[in-house]
Amino acid sequence: MATAPTMSIGQNEADARALKRRGWTLALLTLVYFFSFMDRYILSILLEQIKADLNLNDTQLGLLSGLAFAVFYATLGIPVAWLADRGSRRNIIAIALALWSAMTALCGTAQNFVQLLIYRIGVGVGEAGSSPPSHSIIADLYPPEKRAGAMGIYATGVVLGGGFGAIIGGLIASAYGWRWAMAAVGLPGIILAIVVRLVMVEPRRGLSDPGHVRHAGDMPPLSEGLRTLLQSPAALHLILGVTVTSLIGYATANFGPSFLQRSYDLTLRQVSLIYAPAIALTGALGGVVGGRLADYLGRRYGLHLQGWLVAILKLMALPFTLTFYLSGNFTTGFVAIILSTLLASSYLGPSFALIQGLAPTRMRAVWAAITLLIINLIGLGLGPSLVGIMSDLLKPRFGAESLRYSLVIISMATPWALFHYWRAGVLLKRMPR
Repeated sequence: MATAPTMSIGQNEADARALKRRGWTLALLTLVYFFSFMDRYILSILLEQIKADLNLNDTQLGLLSGLAFAVFYATLGIPVAWLADRGSRRNIIAIALALWSAMTALCGTAQNFVQLLIYRIGVGVGEAGSSPPSHSIIADLYPPEKRAGAMGIYATGVVLGGGFGAIIGGLIASAYGWRWAMAAVGLPGIILAIVVRLVMVEPRRGLSDPGHVRHAGDMPPLSEGLRTLLQSPAALHLILGVTVTSLIGYATANFGPSFLQRSYDLTLRQVSLIYAPAIALTGALGGVVGGRLADYLGRRYGLHLQGWLVAILKLMALPFTLTFYLSGNFTTGFVAIILSTLLASSYLGPSFALIQGLAPTRMRAVWAAITLLIINLIGLGLGPSLVGIMSDLLKPRFGAESLRYSLVIISMATPWALFHYWRAGVLLKRMPR
């Protein structure tokens, strides 16, 4: 009986420390996510050099960017999440970061398609350990009414990481070649992994959920996590919405630099200094503002409006996306893609926040992993691969412009995603507040 108050005081002190430093924790998780996408998207800016050096076609480029990476990244996320719901999420993130960073650097040593494929698989294996535990930590640090904003900040790692990967990779590759670019982007992540292990504070599970009490041994099996997810129609529509959106996004982001070099005759250096920074900063702004706006609408009118907000903004973005791919004038296309990115980049924060809010507290990492499994197998796995295949199939008819029309075709899947976000909003509105 005498030990209970002592444990309670210790627990309260730990909770207070975690909440006091949650801003730093969110910043560190965002930086890890930044490195994740920098290492993932470094390939996109280097595709044309790699294609020439290793004598590859667009289908092979699509496999390197998509399916080969995604299969391992997505499927390993499930056992990693199972571990994250039971052990140290901080340690899992640190180990994963060190692994994928080393594999990114090793990509620069590849002498043929098979070797590069193996190293890209290694990057996918490592990155599987990042997002599920990160989602779980953020959900524990921020209450539901602030969660979309926090996820929106975390999601800036996508556009900033991809953008800076293109900037750094493009500049180094234009001067020293693609192999040195891989090493320069990969190696610093090992240092960050050490910082994560030594600095990050891991919160108690369910810390920011009102009325949550942690019970020892309250650890449901993985099958129950899948069962509870399948019983949530709103969550399923959110997952389908973000999956289709990701399929389009991964496809266009991976082949965007190649499209600019082939159809707009930009040099690698121009893509790195003009296109990449503009997209990174605009995407980050859209993600943060979209997350804040989603939080405001959720508090004032209900969480269902967060799903509808994503649908409306992405509908507004579609005409600008098509203008970018179909315009023959770079200035017109550049302005169009900036506006498209600003409007469309808000989806990740509200999507993941809503899914985490619907998840049972003890299954958040598992729900995140299942979500990412579907997103990445279909979105990341098929998106770039489909565009590469379509580009090769359209080449006899359209020649050098085949990539342009394959990107137009994939972008036209947007209304499919909009339907799922709208339907998720309808189902969320029916749920008790």
